Amino acid sequence: MNNTQTPNSLMSPASRRGFMRSGGVLSAAAVALLAGQEVLAASHGQKMDMSKDVGILNVALGLEHEAINAYQLGAASGLLQKPVLDVAVQFQGHHKTHRDALIATIQKLGGKPVAEMKLEDYAKSLNAAALKSQADVLELAARLELGATNAYLSVIPALGDRELAKVAARLAADETMHYTVLTSALGRPLPPGAFSFGA
Repeated sequence: MNNTQTPNSLMSPASRRGFMRSGGVLSAAAVALLAGQEVLAASHGQKMDMSKDVGILNVALGLEHEAINAYQLGAASGLLQKPVLDVAVQFQGHHKTHRDALIATIQKLGGKPVAEMKLEDYAKSLNAAALKSQADVLELAARLELGATNAYLSVIPALGDRELAKVAARLAADETMHYTVLTSALGRPLPPGAFSFGA
């Protein structure tokens, strides 16, 4: 299967997150491009095959598409009350920024960004029909944010360059913040132990 063109529909959300955790190790060049540091990317990426990076970045892009549409479904459901609705829209904006950075990086690597599915396809795959309350919407969003947190954290150990590791960590930090805010909105306590993310 060509990872540069894997449609979202071929991988479930769980399998995409599992792929990121088990095999999703980006090269230093790809992370540098994601950070907008093309000179640094060139120094790391000379004569490297970027097809693996494109595949991993497309999995990450699939997660961002999923998150954007999950927040859209939540916002359009009429179940979210202010100020929760405002926070959901803000988080959706963060995911759109991540999406745009991933698309630009995939294109710079010569790959084809995975296409976003239709909203109704996300509604079906996320079982949006089962959302009956604000808490249901927050539960869904928190679950997706935790998966994205762990997926982004999984690429950090393979990066030898501290600046590149910082970029991956910043992406994971956004997702962690989202998860923590959503968990708090659900009235849940903070995770009881240390090292709660990335395992």
